[in-house]
Amino acid sequence: MGEEVKLLGVWGSPFSSRVEIALRLKGVQYEFFEEDLHNKSALLLKSNPVHKKIPVLLHNDKPIAESHVVLEYIDETWKQGFSILPEDPFERAHARFWARFLDEKCLPAIWKACWGSEEPEKAVEEACELLKLLEHELKGNKFFGGEKVGLVDIVGNFIAYWLRAIQEVVGVEILTKEKFPKIYDWSDEFVNVLQEILPRRDKLVAIFRGRFESTTTTTSN
Repeated sequence: MGEEVKLLGVWGSPFSSRVEIALRLKGVQYEFFEEDLHNKSALLLKSNPVHKKIPVLLHNDKPIAESHVVLEYIDETWKQGFSILPEDPFERAHARFWARFLDEKCLPAIWKACWGSEEPEKAVEEACELLKLLEHELKGNKFFGGEKVGLVDIVGNFIAYWLRAIQEVVGVEILTKEKFPKIYDWSDEFVNVLQEILPRRDKLVAIFRGRFESTTTTTSN
């Protein structure tokens, strides 16, 4: 069956990266289209008229938007080999719960702690409180999905990879080996397994450094 798979995304976006991870782990061939979010393409606006955001997966010209929805679509459409979600209904519901927790609670709190809260110490403390819950949820497993990467791990890519790069630039300490040994080891394992798929770290650091310096300059003027 001839299939055409396109991904509208942005290099370095953890949300685009989630979809790329899923496609690559499934062995699905796809074409990546880089979007300029300051000048969105007609294809993006047509494909996601509600939110006008990336990522959008186009499967035989049919658009699927929102990274969580796209991940589940990929899992249901390409059954071969790797499974993103567990088969058991309870475990699937459990994975969805923690994936939403990551996006609705953890990501906003971490972003706030890293990028200019008026009360930085409080913001870091709040982010750490949420990471404590994740530390407990990992239990003794290598991944949130058990012995292999699953939905929660993929959605948690921001914590596993992006966060440590941002910490290096802005000088905050949220995820450290001392504070969260299980999550820290999980992040190392995540990167080891997926390093060929993830964006280059030095380029990410350079982007974040440029953003941080411009923010600092704007604030100090």
